[in-house]
Amino acid sequence: VLQYFISTHGARKGLADTALKTANSGYLTRRLVDVAQDVVVTEQDCGTDQGLVTSSVIDGGDIIESLSERVLGRIVAKDVVDVTTGEVLIEAGTMMDEIMTAKVDQMGIEEIIVRSPITCETRYGICSACYGRDLGRGHQVNLGEAIGVVGAQSIGEPGTQLTMRTFHIGGAASGQAAQDNIQVNNDGVIRLHNIKVVDKPDGSLVAVSRSGELSLLDAVGRERERYKVPYGATIRVKDEASVAAGDIVATWDPHTHPIITEVAGTVKFSAMDEGVTITRQTDEFTGLSSISVIDPAERPTAGKDIRPAITLVDGKGKELNLAGTNVPAHYFLPHGAMVNLEDGVKVEVGDVVARIPQEGSKTRDITGGLPRVADLFEARKPKEPAILAEISGTVSFGKETKGKRRLVITPTDTSMLPEGSDHYEELIPKWRQLSVFEGEAVQKGEVVSEGPPSPHDILRLKGIPALAEYIVNEIQEVYRLQGVKINDKHIEVIVRQMLRKVEIASTGDSTFIKGEQAEHTAFLEECDRLKAEGLIPPTANRELLGITKASLSTESFISAASFQETTRVLTEAAVTGKRDYLRGLKENVIVGRLIPAGTGLAYHEERRRNKSEGDELALTMSAEEFSESFAEEMEKAEAADASAE
Repeated sequence: VLQYFISTHGARKGLADTALKTANSGYLTRRLVDVAQDVVVTEQDCGTDQGLVTSSVIDGGDIIESLSERVLGRIVAKDVVDVTTGEVLIEAGTMMDEIMTAKVDQMGIEEIIVRSPITCETRYGICSACYGRDLGRGHQVNLGEAIGVVGAQSIGEPGTQLTMRTFHIGGAASGQAAQDNIQVNNDGVIRLHNIKVVDKPDGSLVAVSRSGELSLLDAVGRERERYKVPYGATIRVKDEASVAAGDIVATWDPHTHPIITEVAGTVKFSAMDEGVTITRQTDEFTGLSSISVIDPAERPTAGKDIRPAITLVDGKGKELNLAGTNVPAHYFLPHGAMVNLEDGVKVEVGDVVARIPQEGSKTRDITGGLPRVADLFEARKPKEPAILAEISGTVSFGKETKGKRRLVITPTDTSMLPEGSDHYEELIPKWRQLSVFEGEAVQKGEVVSEGPPSPHDILRLKGIPALAEYIVNEIQEVYRLQGVKINDKHIEVIVRQMLRKVEIASTGDSTFIKGEQAEHTAFLEECDRLKAEGLIPPTANRELLGITKASLSTESFISAASFQETTRVLTEAAVTGKRDYLRGLKENVIVGRLIPAGTGLAYHEERRRNKSEGDELALTMSAEEFSESFAEEMEKAEAADASAE
């Protein structure tokens, strides 16, 4: 009986899950179709030279999707040039078909800038060149193809195959060994990207930057593997050194975060008073003593505002500066830091002054499957998002308040800041683990505190290409786990629609109000008009809207009203006196006209052309007139038949 019960429990659960899944997946499809329904191919080429940088998707040491697979059926936006010879390998405007993508594999090209729906400059609809190949027919997409709906359905249809439940990681699984080295899987040449390193006397390198990466190129120069290199990792090979498969090229301690010296000198402690700001512990087994910094909350009153630090001085006791700068080599120690040095000892470049223990990342739920896709398309902010640096500059910490730390970033050039301020500051809760230290340089958009990134932050700080890459990769990841293949451009069409609105930053001579939300197309048209008249155009920032919100705030109120919240949409449209120009498919279906896609596109263009030439009568004939003339013709035909008999 027990076995029977267990098996029926499983079966029932499966059925219930499937039923819910169908409903959820259907709703996702409906929202996607609604947001993208007015994207139709309306012109051959918008003439932009913008595009998205595309490279292979590499996770750890494996190529998940090669560059040639990703660019198949797309059009190249900028010439692909051989870095060494300067020869143009692929010209801009080339359609990447199977023959061309095979060439890409042979030439060992690492990245190509391809045209994308996101960067397309067509005002209403999209151009054929930015979309590329029609995936159903295998040639470049025709005018009038309703690619928005195709894209929405391509993403929504496999939704029923995705899982619904969230997975927990935790328990036994999360106790497995944390990664502490990089081992390469192939022979090749090592390249370091965006890494700041210091040379240790023994010839190894130590990474002193956060966002560095290391890649492995094969004999042709094609990238095969790519890894992130954490701060404080020891890199055992130099840039452009050859390695064999299985070599370990970098190692680090996964449980502590080191503070590394960038100059050689003598250690001088400051504000490190035993019992006030620090405690000493001696290890019973080794007899080594270490110093740890006390949490400010647990210090006696005298030590609350004191900040222990280690300074590097030369033989005469003068403070040293970091190489090539006038920043003093002064390392503040956050609470919990462990120091294994004594006052007055000499240190070399790349030595560890202090270690900060890292607590294991908390067991979190991975939202998988449908809910994750829905979250991404709805552009929801995660619960505890990653905190990114708002500007480039040097990090320092201001006065702490109750439960919060004050992060201050002082930029090298102050032109980026609003008037009257010379630094940017932000309060961060104490429990957030920060990944930057006092005196460290950060770039705009770099991670200051780990967490899931918020798409709004990515757009604001890193721009549209970074946002597009993030959303496309995250969504593809979910579908890839279920073995579903979706072409990137379907997702890009949806992202284009999520970026339809702008927020006006300065008004110029326009009719906009600062802070108002406007359609991107309306904003561009206003800019063109003002430029033509020699006036000051407005400026604006792109806004990211979730698909539901984007559907409800479209230009067409008929389409929005037929989606959700009908009364609200119609009342607002009536109050603001909106006009619907019937540009999309949905509004035309609702009022019973021919939709502006396929042959309807030509029909509507003809109608518009005739209207502008004043020859509207050619196409307008009322239903009564038509039925009268039709009846006359029928009578004539019947009379002719009768006479023939």
